[in-house]
Amino acid sequence: FFERAIMPLSVVTCGTKDLAGDVAARYGASLICKAIRENGKANVILATGASQFEMLRTLVTCSEVDWTKVTCIHLDEYVGIGIDHPASFRKYLRERFVDQLPVAPAAFHYVDGSGDAEAECKRLEAVLAGVTIDVAFVGIGENGHLAFNDPPCNMEVSDAFIVVDLDQKCREQQLGEGWFATLADVPTKAISMSMTQILKSKAIVCTVPDERKAAAVKATIESDKPSVDVPASFMQNHSATTLFLDGNSASLLSK
Repeated sequence: FFERAIMPLSVVTCGTKDLAGDVAARYGASLICKAIRENGKANVILATGASQFEMLRTLVTCSEVDWTKVTCIHLDEYVGIGIDHPASFRKYLRERFVDQLPVAPAAFHYVDGSGDAEAECKRLEAVLAGVTIDVAFVGIGENGHLAFNDPPCNMEVSDAFIVVDLDQKCREQQLGEGWFATLADVPTKAISMSMTQILKSKAIVCTVPDERKAAAVKATIESDKPSVDVPASFMQNHSATTLFLDGNSASLLSK
């Protein structure tokens, strides 16, 4: 793999998505360990979706991390589906992360979209009050979204979590990844961590494999300036973001 700085972003391109996920996880684990050394604890954000498969597979094996000192916060969830639904992100993180850890984390704060979504946002707001996020593990959507902040994203809202409408391209991506049987089954609303809150994280580890993400990756990195039409482009304003790409997702980059 090779690393380059496309100011102010750091971009690591690997030959395969397995390697990209592995390198991203090990880098993220080093940041978690650093936070624990400095503060006695760490707070991390975890994303879901197909882009995180390889990264999470390695992260749970990073034995240098004392997970008993790590509090995890879930990034987003659909409104109106329960934890046992095949597409539930709570189910995803429970099965692919929590259940795979050697020990339970200090705490895991799931986003529950099955009830009153606005009340859940307020509950999560209280959870995050006064909390510094050390590492945010995220991806980028085919439409350039960050979490479920679809374009045009709201950069004015100060709330930590918000209820959002999912756009057509986002919903088609969820269908295409196999989480739902038909487009009609894909929810139209979700609870998402806001752009403002994500960008407060001390470090962002963004893992984005696959050719279907290449256009979004190019727009994120090479836009002249951040745009609400490419929400992920606002990571250009973040001082410690590293993108981990494979050859396919990096295929349209001109630099």
